[in-house]
Amino acid sequence: MPTYDYRCETNDRVIEVSHRMSEKLANWGELCERAHIELGDTPADAPVHRLATGGNVITSSSLGSGNAPACATGSCCAGGMCGLN
Repeated sequence: MPTYDYRCETNDRVIEVSHRMSEKLANWGELCERAHIELGDTPADAPVHRLATGGNVITSSSLGSGNAPACATGSCCAGGMCGLN
């Protein structure tokens, strides 16, 4: 099964999970259930978004702190590649 990185808007954490391509997780509760982790202080209905991780822009080993890296320009980079690897 493919793996996907999701970022929570409320706590800025990035979590990697496996699921079918046809599935998409919508909130922190679904993400925590799939990843087998505790909700913590974040509400279960906090929105999460799947990150575009093709091309190794973000990998679980590069996250370290569990926070998503920010593009230096503060906006989306052309072609989705801004050298964050």
